[in-house]
Amino acid sequence: MELLKERIRRDGKVKDGHIIKVDGFLNHQIDINLLEEIGKEFRRIFGGENITKIITIEASGIAVACLTAMYFNVPVVFAKKSESKNIDGEVYRSKVTSYTRGHDYTVILEKKYLTSKDRILIIDDILATGKAQRGLLDISKQAGAYVAGIGVVIEKGFQGGGDQLRAEGYNVQSLAIIDSMENNTVLFRE
Repeated sequence: MELLKERIRRDGKVKDGHIIKVDGFLNHQIDINLLEEIGKEFRRIFGGENITKIITIEASGIAVACLTAMYFNVPVVFAKKSESKNIDGEVYRSKVTSYTRGHDYTVILEKKYLTSKDRILIIDDILATGKAQRGLLDISKQAGAYVAGIGVVIEKGFQGGGDQLRAEGYNVQSLAIIDSMENNTVLFRE
């Protein structure tokens, strides 16, 4: 998606540790017009999959998932990163390692919101090693839901998570795949 690549080139920042900082438009301050185009693109890519729900992990994936869900006319369900008093009922749990935070946490999703009748699209803002996506795949497996695809805004291709998921047979579609981030320069896979 050329619009996204241009925005990354213009406003993205490369940080030590292979971190791409896109918080000025994607995951802290959000450019709704850009997200609207991202949602349309995911609809174009996955439109024939009969999606019933879109799932993501809080917090950065929620905005992308919501704007994408508008084009599918389906609900968004997000896995929470912590227990809360408003969780009532049984939950699915999966352990996830955060690449940017450098620690493990358990994500939870109430069972009543994801069942074996669902055809889901996993949406996330960033894919690095694939740990977050694997957590959602685990929850989907626990629910017996069919994973129709994984949509990612930015994939750090040099970290291999997306390639591993594709090799396992998952339909991973990334709107921008970064092959390298050297000397504050982002190079994209074509």
